[in-house]
Parts: sequence; C-alpha cells; structure tokens
Amino acid sequence: MTAREQNLSESLEDYLETIFLLIREHAVARSRDIAARLHVNKSSVTGALQALAERALVNYEPYGYVTLTPAGAAAAQKVLRRHEALRDFLVKVLSIDAAEADANACRMEHAVSKTVVDRLVEFAEFVETCPRAGAKWIRGFGYRCQEAAAMPEKKECARCIEQCLDEVKSQETPGATKTVSTTLSKLKPGERARIDKIAGTGPVARRIADMGVTKGSLVDVVRVAPLGDPIDVKIKGYHLSLRKEEAAGIAVTRLAQA
Repeated sequence: MTAREQNLSESLEDYLETIFLLIREHAVARSRDIAARLHVNKSSVTGALQALAERALVNYEPYGYVTLTPAGAAAAQKVLRRHEALRDFLVKVLSIDAAEADANACRMEHAVSKTVVDRLVEFAEFVETCPRAGAKWIRGFGYRCQEAAAMPEKKECARCIEQCLDEVKSQETPGATKTVSTTLSKLKPGERARIDKIAGTGPVARRIADMGVTKGSLVDVVRVAPLGDPIDVKIKGYHLSLRKEEAAGIAVTRLAQA
C-alpha cells in the first residue's frame, strides 16, 4: 500500500522521506535528528512517529532508534522519487538554481502522480541524450532565459543544427574515438552511464525490469561502500542497492560529465 493509498498528509510524507534519508546517510535515524532536519520541535516528531507507527510504516520506541518497515521504506522511496525527479527536471532541463529547485520540489512533490513523475524522468533523460539536445542545448536555454527570452536569428539556428550533425557524423566515422564500455561495478560515485546489457534472470534483474529499465536507460552511481559493496545507484529516479557481483553483471557505457 502506497503513501497515497494510506491517505498520508504532506507532513507525514515529509517525515517518511526524512527518516529514509537519515538512515541512508547515517545508518540510523533518531528523533532529535528528524526534528533538526525538519526544523520542528521534538513533541511534533513524537506525534508524527506515533501516527506512522499506527500505520505500520515505522518501528518506533521512545528514546530508541527509528526504523522503517518494508511498507514504510517503499512509501518513502516513492516520496523521494517524486522529489528528486522534480528537482532534477527543474535543475537539468529548466536551468533553475539548485536551492530554488529543491525548495519548489518540496512543495510540488505532494501533488504529482506517478505517471507525471515517470514522464518527467523520461523527458529529462531524452533531453540529456538526444543528439539534437544534450548539455549544449540546455545551456542554450539557460542563456536565452538570462537574455530576457531574446529570440535567436535563423542563421544561428542553422549553424546550431550543422554543428549537431557534424558531431553525430564524427561519432559514426570509422576509427573515431568511442567511449569504452565497462560494468556498473567499476563506476565511481557521481558517474553516470548508459545501460548496454543486464545479465542474468535473478531477483535484481526482475526488480530492474519492473522499474521499466531497458537497454539505453541511464544510471547514476550515488555512493559506494568503503569496501566496494554494496553500491547505491539511481535508475529512472529509483534508488537501488546492489551487491558488487550484481553490479558486475550490468554492462554500461560511461558518459562524459556535462
């Protein structure tokens, strides 16, 4: 059952998201840390945790650590995905300042549906990877916004199209330098890649398939544990923790940073 199906208020969704992030960052979540992150008093946290516990979304005992139940973790992931999809779209596609984008995503995340989030993620990936768009195209939009929406001359548009075609042709030219394929297990935090192949038919492969991930989908490495296992990644807005051997079964092409 999702957070929406449980009729969670915006406030309780924020608590779930905060607990999830604290556990991911520090392995544990405490009431005082939740209060500090949300800028509320401890009595408010106590009331919210009791409400979440009644819905079987958190495990909570006064003066103890707060943990998420499986249902709570799933609900928190959905809230976080909406937030990050909105924030990334505002930053990467609309060139909004990161702080302003994050603040607006906080307000918008409680209103959008999964269908809207899925489309935002797909469109952002399309804009980043399409030869007619990409990082240069996005920077051009940012420049246009700064110049009070000044329309470019047609000759400038023609020159831009020619440059795009030249870049595509150079990538197809025999002997041209190509990005070397590797596996997801070899990427470092902050790196992005395009999925080429997902080996195996186990639980991880099924989980990834259930997310709608296919060849060509983008994957971001969020963090890697000190000993290289597990590896936390983000695919189509979903956060996923993989064992190193599982990540080694996913062939990818590393993408240059914009």
